[in-house]
Amino acid sequence: MAIKATIFRVTLQVSDMDRAYYSGHALTIAQHSSETDERTMVRLLAFALHASEGLKFTEGVSAGEDEPDIWQKNLTGDIEVWIDVGLPDEKRIRKACNRSKQVFVYAYGGRTVEPWWQSIAGTLARHKNLKVIELPHAATRALGEMAKKTMALQCTIQDGQIWMGDSANNVFIEPQILL
Repeated sequence: MAIKATIFRVTLQVSDMDRAYYSGHALTIAQHSSETDERTMVRLLAFALHASEGLKFTEGVSAGEDEPDIWQKNLTGDIEVWIDVGLPDEKRIRKACNRSKQVFVYAYGGRTVEPWWQSIAGTLARHKNLKVIELPHAATRALGEMAKKTMALQCTIQDGQIWMGDSANNVFIEPQILL
């Protein structure tokens, strides 16, 4: 018998001064049984960083290689934005770059990020539609500790710096651009 997904209900207020985007989102996120709270919160952070009307969570881990964690499609079904979190393999990233106009990878995991990136950086540098961003380990762990089944979060983005918080916690995140 398969373990059911955990459902998170999130009210997310985004104030992105870098993009002049200010909006609220009522989100339902399914956390796969193999997924950690940290990964779920990193997916939520990635959503906030790209928040727009058409941005959607996919089946993520459950969908395999055919879908990212988050995407945005245009009216014809073409993928405009492909967003993955974690440390996807090179083949998956190349496939995403060939299928989408823009690809974002939000890498996290502390010391595991550098060897992962060093092993694939050279071959991925030619993809002009790819951005790889490393999220600090302390920040992603703090986000994971904020996870609750029902959350009201605020995300403020200014000058590339991010503050994500709820009524009791506030996490400062300063991402590092790898590519």
